[in-house]
Amino acid sequence: MSTPLPALEAIIDGSGIAPRIEALLPAGVRHRQLRVRTLLLGMLLTLDDRRPACLTGVHAALTALPGPDQARLAVTEDWGDGPHQLTYRQAEYTFRLVTKALGKDTPDGTPSAGLAAVLDDLLEATIPATDKDTSTALAVDWTDVESFSRPPHRGSTACADPEASWGHRNSNLPGPKGEMFFGYYLSAATMVREENGPPVRELTRRITLSSCHADPVRALTPVLARMPQQGIPLGDILADSGYAHRDPGAWALPLRAAGAQLVQDLHPHDRGPQGTYHGAIIANGNLYCPATPGKLLHLGPLPPAASRDDTAAHDQQTAELARHKLGRLTADDTDGYHRVTCPAAAGKLRCPLRPGSLTLDRSRPEILAPPEHPPGCCTQQTLTIPPDVAAKTRQKHDYPSAAHRRSYTRRTGAERGFSTIKDPASNTVTRGWCRLTGLAPLALWLAALHATRNQRILRAWDARQAEDQRRAAAGLPPMTRKRRRKTTLASLSSPP
Repeated sequence: MSTPLPALEAIIDGSGIAPRIEALLPAGVRHRQLRVRTLLLGMLLTLDDRRPACLTGVHAALTALPGPDQARLAVTEDWGDGPHQLTYRQAEYTFRLVTKALGKDTPDGTPSAGLAAVLDDLLEATIPATDKDTSTALAVDWTDVESFSRPPHRGSTACADPEASWGHRNSNLPGPKGEMFFGYYLSAATMVREENGPPVRELTRRITLSSCHADPVRALTPVLARMPQQGIPLGDILADSGYAHRDPGAWALPLRAAGAQLVQDLHPHDRGPQGTYHGAIIANGNLYCPATPGKLLHLGPLPPAASRDDTAAHDQQTAELARHKLGRLTADDTDGYHRVTCPAAAGKLRCPLRPGSLTLDRSRPEILAPPEHPPGCCTQQTLTIPPDVAAKTRQKHDYPSAAHRRSYTRRTGAERGFSTIKDPASNTVTRGWCRLTGLAPLALWLAALHATRNQRILRAWDARQAEDQRRAAAGLPPMTRKRRRKTTLASLSSPP
């Protein structure tokens, strides 16, 4: 089932990008038959029909429309010698003008401001009004997009795609877990449900493309930071350790300033104790009592295949670790400062240095060996914490607590988003999917691909909801998804 033509036209018109791009194009001496709006519509039609991203597909999709639609979209025009149908050369000419207008005069592997605005507005137009406020949480990730061009094996690094470069990608196939590729990094932000909220349609809300020599984290950060300026508040941002491991100025600080709350995995190098502040131990983004047991400070995330007993034991340890965390008294002010107090003063544990805490019941942990020379975190009533303390690792939930684990599971929405554009049954983004070179052409095609991908998600969601309502009216239970059968090498080699 394909997207109706009026729905695709509504996306283009709702984005407002067609007249903006048209205004950037040079006014030639001769009349240009193919307008930008019709070109973008042809790109959406091509990808919605699961065809490769090529201009011959655009020409074929437009010339296959019914006659009245061709006349309305100027695919067919009356010339002096009679009706004239759009040619492939005209499609190629208009597309070249568009990509030149949206590209940079000196390409550096990142989108221009005009191209970035086009990507934002086109994808935002694919989000229905009923879905825009269903969730402010976004799952982010990046993936590889190969260029059709490649440099020679030896002698020169020049090729037909000078903006592309060599990058690294991970592989789940047997053998080496990583390999090199030549192309770009595609970063995407996918809508996911709020914590403890109902499921939402996982629509791609923002994308950006950057050359592999540019940091994909630094390329995505300004895209997300622009969203509040566009009237879209930021909520939870779910990211893996590849984002959290960057320096604070590249990721954490700009997003916090934009109002986002980070829920992210920590790189192994960022876990555990990372110094002190006025005697308090900095670990996993929080400040802890100097007498916190070292075993608790070195807790790692729970393995994916952990048993129930292991999970319960891990959750008990993280709960005990939270008792030793300095209690937060205030939210961040405009400059990012906040105040904390000793966990004993906050009533979370018993400590001889805080005589009042000894009246608490013995279900709370007790500090048996307080510091011989108490530091400032033990003697002062409160501490003022500047924004540069644990700036990189501070996040919404204590790491690696049960609350963090449950919240972080939503990040798989980003991986599901990439799986839909790399599905061999549809528009698989592999080498040769788009044979146009350069960042601007490829970014336009990828934005159009995500726009059509969002339409498929909307149709599939509506179909499931209709089926659930039909089954409920018939007194049947709702449909459940079949779990994928997991086959391991051990099970294949073991005798029956």
